[in-house]
Amino acid sequence: MIRNYFKIAFRNLVKNKTFSAVNMLGLALGLACSLMILLWVQDERSVDAFHANKNQLYRIYMREYFSGKMQGVIWTPGPLAEELKKSIPEIQYATPYEWVSDQTFSVGTKVHKQATNSVGPDFFKMFSYKLLQGTADAALNDRNGLAISRRMAELFFGSPEAAIGKPIRFDNRTDLRITAVFENVPANSTLKFDCLRNWDAFVADGNDWAKGWGSTDPLTFFMLRADRNGVPADPAKVEAKMQHLLDKFNRDEGKPFHTELAMQPFHEYYLNSTIKDAHMDGGRIEYVRLFSFVAVFILLIACINFMNLATARSAKRAKEVGVRKVVGAMRTVLIGQFIGEAMLLTVCSVLLAVLFVGLLLPSFNTLTGKQIELPIGGFSFWGVLVGLTLLTGLLAGSYPAFFLSSLSPIRVLKGSGPSSGLKGNTQSTWFRQGLVVFQFSLSIILIVGMIIIYRQVEYVQTKNLGYDRENLIYFPVEGDLKKNYEVLKTELSQLPGVRQVSHMTASPASNGSGTEGISWTGSDPNDKVRFTPVGVGYDFVKTMNLKLADGRDFSTAFPTDSTGFLINEAALKVMGFKHPIGQTITWGNRKGTIVGVLKDFHFQSLHSTIRPLIAYLRETRPDGNVLVRIKAGQTAEALAQLETVCKKLNPNFPFTYSFTDQEYARQYQSEQVVSRLSNYFAFLAIFISCLGLFGLATFTAEQRTKEIGIRKVLGASVVSIVGLLSQKFLKPVAIAIVLSSPVAWWAMNQWLQGFAYKTDIEWWIFALAGALAVLIALLTVSFQSIKAALMNPVKSLKAE
Repeated sequence: MIRNYFKIAFRNLVKNKTFSAVNMLGLALGLACSLMILLWVQDERSVDAFHANKNQLYRIYMREYFSGKMQGVIWTPGPLAEELKKSIPEIQYATPYEWVSDQTFSVGTKVHKQATNSVGPDFFKMFSYKLLQGTADAALNDRNGLAISRRMAELFFGSPEAAIGKPIRFDNRTDLRITAVFENVPANSTLKFDCLRNWDAFVADGNDWAKGWGSTDPLTFFMLRADRNGVPADPAKVEAKMQHLLDKFNRDEGKPFHTELAMQPFHEYYLNSTIKDAHMDGGRIEYVRLFSFVAVFILLIACINFMNLATARSAKRAKEVGVRKVVGAMRTVLIGQFIGEAMLLTVCSVLLAVLFVGLLLPSFNTLTGKQIELPIGGFSFWGVLVGLTLLTGLLAGSYPAFFLSSLSPIRVLKGSGPSSGLKGNTQSTWFRQGLVVFQFSLSIILIVGMIIIYRQVEYVQTKNLGYDRENLIYFPVEGDLKKNYEVLKTELSQLPGVRQVSHMTASPASNGSGTEGISWTGSDPNDKVRFTPVGVGYDFVKTMNLKLADGRDFSTAFPTDSTGFLINEAALKVMGFKHPIGQTITWGNRKGTIVGVLKDFHFQSLHSTIRPLIAYLRETRPDGNVLVRIKAGQTAEALAQLETVCKKLNPNFPFTYSFTDQEYARQYQSEQVVSRLSNYFAFLAIFISCLGLFGLATFTAEQRTKEIGIRKVLGASVVSIVGLLSQKFLKPVAIAIVLSSPVAWWAMNQWLQGFAYKTDIEWWIFALAGALAVLIALLTVSFQSIKAALMNPVKSLKAE
């Protein structure tokens, strides 16, 4: 009997080739898309999950309350890690983490830049980065020690074993000793580095600001102590203890300004990195949720195709069901048979989907910047696949199975019309149309999302930042360039491809440092505000192409500018000066006057509002980056000239540079990936939906062949017949536009809340999405409608 059911199912698939192909392709595409998204989501959630102590690891962030406002800050004071261990017994280990970026190392004639960060001695005791040489206790205890990766060890010494204990030249001024070699940082790690340097050595290396509580720059991580059973200390109690830890460091609670400490599980750091209302809320997790919904949407659309086509074809199998019931078939047996047929088609679709995923995964990895592999050898993968197959088969086949098994055998065998025996043929038609509405609603939501995401990405890429990021490059002030800066500036300024030269302590595209030690004439000592400080050189305003709202740039004509300040409009708003030029500002031991007010410009991503900025002159002590404005169309020549000058003045360091516009664009890599993926997913959703419409149109044209023949004999034109057949399918699409537009607006408005500066959601976006849906549906249906309308009526009526 079972073999007979399989034979019938196979014959039905072969007999109805078009319907079977449409169903199988639609399901396969939907499943392939869902599988790829599932693999991507799994990869996203695996980030930082490899740490053995992941349930004990936390990150500190701060909530600042000032002037009736509240803001969250991830950067913390340098001494915080040690203070946590002293003040809170439940904290076993803690470490600062300073992003120092690429530094120059040399061994003999080998000179390379490596991603270098500074951390405390507890780092390897907390995090599970495998040590190949050295121990966690001793790896970072020595100020002159350096822990390096396997890659770096092989690059300089040939092997990890050969590297341990060997000297390495740092920044061409200090000899360090290799105290540990760790395995290369895995791809699913949030923290990225080639080597780690001792924190105290970093502080002693001209970074005295890191000793104080007023400036913030490093991150702070800590690990909770666990009891004998391995149960960590209660995080809620620990957070309550640390909340007001900073009150004794000139951050008195109850005054207009105070700071509270909060903690976040480290394994949530990657996915929840956005601060909203001074709480960690959102980030990449929003994209994980978004694409999880998209996967469900597309799979639903594919399943709807199956249900639509199966119920539409039910009239052709009505007599089969009637005969089976007459000879004694139970309804449960019929349900099992039809669900079995759905399962058979689903299994074929799943196998095809796995093939699609295998072929498309390399391109998907290139698009998303991932290294995902198809885990065909993993038991869990096949378990998920089996579960997905059962779920899809039941979801797609349940309604057709129950519908067909409900047919009345007397009415089926008595009647001759296509709808004989269908208890609820009208209800079936309404159900199919409802599915089409739901299907196209999901597709229109994806189209609207695609348009708005694309517009937002374009907006952030093209928005006027307040400075000109085109043709602006920067490279680090390192080695002999610090003492030779004046010579460097003079020689670079004389190059034919260079317009302006200056320097700044930060990067033009990103500056996250902050200080609260700023006071001014008339300021409330208890009402402190976080400012972003930046040291700059002469010609900074010209080189960045900034605009002045008041006053002037730093100038050699004014010797007092050595203690002067430039502020932005956001800082002026905080200070409240009506006439700011000449007003006194005090920052620690530095006291000077405002010489100019800069029009606000974006020195962070558009996810954040423009913060108060204060610039001070650092011409004689350059640090950070040299800024060079090159002439348009002379990039290659200018870079060659820059390299020649830098190699002459700084021969022991490789010449490395960055384009400001490219660095700025990297801040929005996630948004760019989401934009491209949304384009593909929206196209796929529409394509699968149209496959269903194509199948329904084919079936309808087949059902109404004789009707069309009679109409043509009576004089109906091809246009009128095409219109008659098409309007039935355009009505559900029109309803879908009305129903989906509010949902799409709400969803995209929520997504845009993650940007401080965003594009507008305009009415024409919904009109365009609706028009595209109608046009695509019309083209899909018209193919079959025109084919039916052009058919020779003699052929369709010859049997009558």
